[in-house]
Amino acid sequence: MPTYTLTNTKTKKTFGKFCSWNELGTYLEENPHIIKELTAPNIVSDAVTNSPSGKGMDGGMKEVFSKIADKHPSSALADRFGDGRTHKEKKVANVAKKHGLASKTGGQNPTKTYTKKSTGYY
Repeated sequence: MPTYTLTNTKTKKTFGKFCSWNELGTYLEENPHIIKELTAPNIVSDAVTNSPSGKGMDGGMKEVFSKIADKHPSSALADRFGDGRTHKEKKVANVAKKHGLASKTGGQNPTKTYTKKSTGYY
């Protein structure tokens, strides 16, 4: 049950009342000099869920994120939840990004072309 913030209009005192919504309605009807104050809702969150490692997150949600990461290997989810690539594949992708051979979306960058220098021998 929530705690509601109420104010007595006669004494100008503000106080909290822990009750259900129906009990609050009955209380306010019986006490017309009491008004309910407008307050922000209490939002409950788990700071562990928002951690970069994803620890504390529901296993089903981790599975969904890892499936998305598999389909989008260059996304932030792939960095966070793994993308199913081997260590070698990740190293190759990092070198390609470093030298501009791969675009930010993970595909090849067609604007970068390399040609082999001719040695003069046929």
